[in-house]
Amino acid sequence: MADRAAVTVLNTSGEESGNVNMPDTLKCPLRRDLVQFVHTNMRKNSRQAYGVQNHFGPMGIVAGHQHSARSWGTGRAVSRIPRVQGGGTHRAGQGAFGNMCRSGRMFAPTKVYRRWHRKINKTQKRQAVASCLAATASVPLVRARGHRLGESVKEVPIVVTDDIESITKTKDAVECLKKLGLGAELTKCQRKQTRPGKGKMRGRLYKRRRGPLVVYKNDDGLVQAFRNIPGVDLMCVDRPNLLQLAPGGVVGRLCVWSKSAFEALNKRPTGKNLPQKIMTNSDLNALINSDEIQAVVNERKSVKKVMRKRNLLANKKVRFETFRGFSLEEAASRKRKAESMDGKARKKFRQS
Repeated sequence: MADRAAVTVLNTSGEESGNVNMPDTLKCPLRRDLVQFVHTNMRKNSRQAYGVQNHFGPMGIVAGHQHSARSWGTGRAVSRIPRVQGGGTHRAGQGAFGNMCRSGRMFAPTKVYRRWHRKINKTQKRQAVASCLAATASVPLVRARGHRLGESVKEVPIVVTDDIESITKTKDAVECLKKLGLGAELTKCQRKQTRPGKGKMRGRLYKRRRGPLVVYKNDDGLVQAFRNIPGVDLMCVDRPNLLQLAPGGVVGRLCVWSKSAFEALNKRPTGKNLPQKIMTNSDLNALINSDEIQAVVNERKSVKKVMRKRNLLANKKVRFETFRGFSLEEAASRKRKAESMDGKARKKFRQS
């Protein structure tokens, strides 16, 4: 994605401190379809099995089956659904067990032996991670993801000297991010929203925005300093995580790299583990009009026009053209021309 040869390295105060070469991994093409596919399947691997309570014995399914019910059979002008036995209460004689009945079981009761997890092709995962890394070097994609880049952010990705890996205090970590121009990004992540739906009952009451992702090589106190800042995530460059690089399957996460981590990208796998360019030249008109293609293209075929058959009895114009040799327009022009002639010339003109 990125076409720059080098990236500026900043110190923890936001001042320039040298340059570092852009890794080839950040120049590979994007495969959003691959990222979305891998993300969807990776998210399924963290699910826990659930299902309706089942005794797997004479009682079987518990919910909706805690009745003494039996069908009345045929011949009583009612459906053959099992009905609650006994009398003296409204419940007696009411349908039971079926998914269409009040207090009945659900349709197709859920089982714990469903296929919860998914295997993912190793090459697909590597190519998807490479696409996510390449998207982090594109300013339009980072902005489109909703990240707030301050005016002091000159370029993306943001590469910082290895001093950032030695920060041990959260106060210093926040100050470092603000000097790098990410103050608005941290303010955005302060807002805490209440989650809609039943997630509130399941330990997921609040949700926050995603902020910058700090990528490091060696942990010299960095994790302890940054881990409690709202919205900030951490990732070791040796263990890249697609779920952090593309939350929700959307590429373009704002990343803050340590210099060692950025240089370690050069050692990442190459070849088939990176998405390949399908077209080296995307100018379709130039390709089609090139001499190589035009030399082997067949010549343009001429299309012979076939006259449509006309009904001479119903079409006065075609009938006139067929038997007199002139169209109606030609006949009208000849008539106007003959009116301007004298008698002998007019007679001769009409006979021609």
